Amino acid sequence: MDNKIRKIEEVNQFILDLPKNIQTITVALREIILNSSPELKEEFKWSMPNYSYNGLVCYIQTAKKHVNLGFFKGNVLQEKDVHKLLQGTAKAMRHIKIKKMEEIKPEAFTSLIQQAVRLNED
Repeated sequence: MDNKIRKIEEVNQFILDLPKNIQTITVALREIILNSSPELKEEFKWSMPNYSYNGLVCYIQTAKKHVNLGFFKGNVLQEKDVHKLLQGTAKAMRHIKIKKMEEIKPEAFTSLIQQAVRLNED
């Protein structure tokens, strides 16, 4: 399915309002997420882009100086996180903090997103 069709207007608008450096990272993460699984559905809730398939999978959370790629079942994913990218101590959620474009690792991120999607298939 074409990613353009899957992108929703609320997220387009949200991205347009971000500072340039944060916008660039967010756009890149959005592409990685949508490319990693045709099943993922883009939504805008809790004032940020969320991606779901049989329930919540991941989200993009922006801040002034960084962007978090977050996982709702990050505690389970952590066991599969070979690159040790996931951070956080919440009960279930974990995130990867990205401060600049060079920190984006498409293959590693795609792998984690695909594993997160599979967690929702059980």
